[in-house]
Amino acid sequence: MGGKIKDFDEITSFLGDYGPFQILIIVLFSLSAIPCGYMGVLAVFVSDTPEHHCKVSISSSRNGTDVELPFRERSSWIGPDSCSRYKVDGNWSETVLLSNETEQCLDGWVYSTERYTATIVSEWDLVCDNAWKVPFSTSSFFVGVLIGSFISGHLSDRFGRKPVFFFTMVLQTVATLIQATSVSWVMFSILNCLRGLGQISNYIVSLVLGSEMLSQSARVSYTFLGHSLGFGIGYALLPLFAYFIRGWRMLLVATAIPGFLFIPTWWLIPESPRWLLQKGRVEEAELVIRNAAKRNRVPVPEVIFRAGECLELMQNKGEEEQTYTYMDLIRTRNMRNITMLGVFIWMSVAMVFYGLSLNTSNVNGNVYLNCFISAAIDIMVYVASWLLVNRVPRPTLLFSTLMFCGITLLIIRLLPEEMHVMLQVLALVGRMGVSSAYCLIYVFFTELIPTVVRNMGLGIASTAARIGTIICPYVIYIGVYSKMLPYIVFGTISIMAAVVSMLLPDTRNGKLPSLISQAKPIRGSCCCPTERATVKADTTEGCKEMNKSSPCCKKIHSKN
Repeated sequence: MGGKIKDFDEITSFLGDYGPFQILIIVLFSLSAIPCGYMGVLAVFVSDTPEHHCKVSISSSRNGTDVELPFRERSSWIGPDSCSRYKVDGNWSETVLLSNETEQCLDGWVYSTERYTATIVSEWDLVCDNAWKVPFSTSSFFVGVLIGSFISGHLSDRFGRKPVFFFTMVLQTVATLIQATSVSWVMFSILNCLRGLGQISNYIVSLVLGSEMLSQSARVSYTFLGHSLGFGIGYALLPLFAYFIRGWRMLLVATAIPGFLFIPTWWLIPESPRWLLQKGRVEEAELVIRNAAKRNRVPVPEVIFRAGECLELMQNKGEEEQTYTYMDLIRTRNMRNITMLGVFIWMSVAMVFYGLSLNTSNVNGNVYLNCFISAAIDIMVYVASWLLVNRVPRPTLLFSTLMFCGITLLIIRLLPEEMHVMLQVLALVGRMGVSSAYCLIYVFFTELIPTVVRNMGLGIASTAARIGTIICPYVIYIGVYSKMLPYIVFGTISIMAAVVSMLLPDTRNGKLPSLISQAKPIRGSCCCPTERATVKADTTEGCKEMNKSSPCCKKIHSKN
C-alpha cells in the first residue's frame, strides 16, 4: 500500500455496515434520544394555564362563615374577565347587591381541574400580572439549552464523547427529579435551565458519537430512522404520560425515570475511535475496532491503522498534538462560510420547530390529541425524509421542506380566525416541512463539519438555534391577542432560511471530513491560495478534490 492515504471509512470497511455492533450502537443511541424528545416540550402540559376566575368569598349573614363558589358555579357577576371581579355590597342573603366598580382578584383565583389537577400556573398563581412568568420559565429551559450547546461541544472535543454523553444524561435526569420538588417559581426556572443544558448536550453528543462509529450508509439510517425517530417517539409518549398523570410534579418524576435505565450502558458503549485517533491514542482506537470486529465475527487485520495511511494520524505526525478551538470555525474562509450559514439556518429551523410544537396549547381542540397527532406526523416525516435523503441533493431537500413550511404558514394568514379546524390542519401540514428540516440539518452539518471541530461546530450552530427558541415562547404568547401573528413570523423566517440553504454544498454519498482542509466549500466559492498556511494542506490539490467545477478553481488549475 506504500504511502497511499486512506481515511477512517476505508480502513474500517472490513467491519461491514450493519453487523451486531452497529445495530447495538444504533438501538442504544436511538433509545437515548427518547427522553430528549419529550424534555423540550414538557412545558405544553407542565406550564399550561387552566381556565380560571377570581376567587369569591362572601360572608354569609346566617352563620358568619365564608362561602366559596366552586369553579363551575361561576356566575356572570363574578367579573368581566379572569383578572377582575365586581365589588359586592352587603352579605350573602336572598339577594346580592352588586357594584358597577371592579377590583383585582384580592382573594386569589379558582382554577378548573377538568384537564389538570395542578400546573405551575395554578400552583403559584402565574396569571394576570404574573402571566409573564410562564413564557419566562419556558425560555429559561432554552437558556440552558443555549449554554449546553456552547459548552458541550468544547467538552466532548476536549475530554471525549462518551464521558460527556453519560454526564449530561445524569444531569438531565437528576435536574428533572429535583425540579419536581420545586417550592417556588424561581427554583423551578433555575432547574428548568439545568434540564435544558443536559437535554441538548446529551442529544448532540449522542448524535456525534453514534455517527462517528458508523459507515456512511448506516450513518444516514441512524440519523433518520434511529436518532430522529427516537426523538419523535419521545414526543409522542409525552401526551400519553400527561393524559394519565394530571399533576405536574408526578409528570416530571415519570419523565425522569427512563434516564436512569441508561446508566448500565456505560459498559456497552465505547469511545469514538475517530476522536481517539484525532487525539493520537491509536492503541485505544484499535481496541475499539477489534472489539467491534469480535462482536461482528469478522477477521481483523494484524495492524489496523498503519502510519501514513490515515489522515487523522498524519495530523499529529511530526508535531505536537494540536488543540483546536472555536476560532478554527472562522479562521479559514471556507469554515467561516459554513459556520455563518449554519448559525442562521439552525436559528430559524429550531425557532419554527419549537414554536409550532409549543403552540399546541394555543390551538383549539384536545391538547393531548393535538400533541399526539403532531408527534405522529413527525415520525412519518422522519421515515419519508430517510427515503428521500439519498435520492435528492441535501440543499434541494432542505430548501423544499423549509419553503413548503413557510408558504403553508403564510396561507393561514388568509383564513378567518373562526375556521379553527382549517387553521389546525394547515399548522400541522406546515410543521411537516420544518420537522423534516430539523432532522436533516443534523445529518447535513455532521457531514459538513470536520472531525477535529465537529462537536464545537454543531455546538455553535445549536447555540445559535437557542437564541431563536428563547424568543419563540414570547412569539407564541402574542398569539393570545392574535392567533395569526405567530404563524406570520414563523412562516417568514422559514422562507428566509430556505433561500439561504441553497448556498450549501451537497454532501450526499460523501465521506466525513477529518481535517479543516477537507471541508467542502459553499456554492459559488472556492478555496483560496492565501489560505494555504492556515489549513496546512496543498490548496490547489484540495481545491481540485472539493470543488472541481468551480470557475475560480479552473483558473487555479490552469496556472498549475
